[in-house]
This record gives sequence, structure tokens and C-alpha cells, in this order.
Amino acid sequence: MAITENGMLEYESGQSYQDWEEMSDTGDRTVFEASFAPWSGRSGYETAVVPWGLATGGRVQAGSGNDSVDVAALTAYMPGVTGADSDGLLSVAAASVSVSRAATDTHLINSITVDNTGSLVAVQGSAGTSFSEQRGAAGGPPLIPVDSIEIAQVRLTTAAAAPVSDTEVFQVVGVHQERYDFPIWSEDPAAGEVHFATALPAIHTGNLPKKVSVTGYTPIFVELPNSSGWVPADESHSVNSTQTYSGALGSVSRSLGQASFTYRAKDGITDPIVKLKNQRLWFRWFQDRNRAPFSLTQGILGISRSYPAGDHVTVNATISAEQASTDFDG
Repeated sequence: MAITENGMLEYESGQSYQDWEEMSDTGDRTVFEASFAPWSGRSGYETAVVPWGLATGGRVQAGSGNDSVDVAALTAYMPGVTGADSDGLLSVAAASVSVSRAATDTHLINSITVDNTGSLVAVQGSAGTSFSEQRGAAGGPPLIPVDSIEIAQVRLTTAAAAPVSDTEVFQVVGVHQERYDFPIWSEDPAAGEVHFATALPAIHTGNLPKKVSVTGYTPIFVELPNSSGWVPADESHSVNSTQTYSGALGSVSRSLGQASFTYRAKDGITDPIVKLKNQRLWFRWFQDRNRAPFSLTQGILGISRSYPAGDHVTVNATISAEQASTDFDG
């Protein structure tokens, strides 16, 4: 049985900046992880997750001459490419883009892309006698360079030069177009992970999915001295019952409790932890400071101070978390 005699509670006293990086696919194109974790949630120090893709504009229509299309002005999230701002957003001016036709066969797909220089570029697929939905196959759409995004496909069925028809332009999100906000995702700030609702299509060179970039801050932890009574934010369960003629029918509901601790303050006014009240912070708890296992809790710090005569100033703190405390083996 464990007795807590050497515990340690740490809190997020500051933040360390992490520049844009490409998140790693864990293998199923659904879960991506950053090299840094946990992610700070303090106001002004939040982490930004940006899947690459079209943000606004970018409508593609038939051009005025043979074998060309007109692309409307657009913005796209592509952190790190030429012209992207500090938020990773790239602005691209409207332009006319030339497309290719099959030299010998009849069917050819051109992907209209934004490349890593911020330019609109048509990437030519392999010609075939019919269309295929398999990337890189004859008559199929091409694999897109890993530093580019696809905004449309132009599907041509004749070899002779001719104007492109609007019916030959396709921009279905998730099929012919990559948007930054599709598919939707959730974030696990404790583990530094992003979980997409569905797997990202493997449409880039090497059968890779689009890039997912992240930037933000990690907490700088320091020990909170003279603390005690740590209670993590855990879920509790309650049973409700409905009486029927055949007996009682039960249902279970869950609720998330606040984390809490007690701190013996210097004066309850100038203490660093007191100055962080009402901020969303991380707290790290070690049941034994000399062992690896720990738990992480993120939430809004609330305090209640008391000044008993002849005794220590006491700060009773609560942490209003959105998720239960997460345990790590170390």
C-alpha cells in the first residue's frame, strides 16, 4: 500500500514557445502527434493545430482560351511555405492555369494545386482510356507533392486542344479538394495529439496524407511548496432508476469533479500562484517525487483565502477542468 510521504505538486509558472512543426502520423492517418506535450491553454499561449488545405476562395472555372482554367483568389493554411504569415495562412492571387491533355490516350486528369512557393500549378496525371479513382494509375488523378495542396481536378477526355468546360472541373471536398477544416478533429493537449474523425486521404507522393502542422507553448513546471491535500479531477458515476410495472430500470450518468489542493501562502497576495488565479493552467502531481508516474490536470484555477489569527495563511484552490486528470506511467 502506498503512503504519500514524498509527494510533489507542480504548477504551470510559465510557457516555452514551440515553433511550427509537422506532426507525425502514428500509422493510421487518423492520429497525429507533436514532438512536444502537454500543450498550454493559458490565455495568449494557446496551441494552434493547422491541417494543410484551402481556407477561402479558390473557385476554378473554364478559362477563356484552349486548355486553361481560371482560379479565383484564395487563402490556404500552409505553414512554412513562401508567403505564409505567422499563423500559417497563405494568400494567393487569382490566375489562369494551363492544363495538359493526353498525348496518345484520351483520358487525363490534371490536379490544380498550390505549391510550396505559393504558386498555382497543374499537376498532370497518367493518361488512360478511361478514368480511374486510383492515384497514380492510368486515367487516375496524380499523387500530389507533399508540400502542395489540391484545390480542384480537371478531367479531360479528348486529346485535341479545346476550351475546358465547367462540367470538366471538380471540387468536391475530400475527393478533389483538400480543405484545412475537413475532416473535423479533436485535440488531446495532455498527450499532444490530434484525432481526426476519419483517416486523411493518402493522396500525396509516397501515398502520404496531407501535412498537419502545430505551434504553441509547453508549460514550464515549478514545484508549489507547502501544498497538501491534492485531489485529481476524476469522473464519478451515479445510478438513476425508473420504476415500471416489471421492476426498476436503471441508467448511469457520469459527472466530472473539480481538482483541488491546499496551499500555505506567504501572504496570500504576492504569492506567484495567487497571481495566476482565474487562469487556465496545467498541474502535475507526483505521488512520489523520486518515481516516474505522474498525473496531469488542466483547468481554471480558483482560490479561496483565509487568514486565521495566529496561524498560516491558507489558500484553498480548485481546478475546474474540462477533462479528467490524465495518468502517465512516466
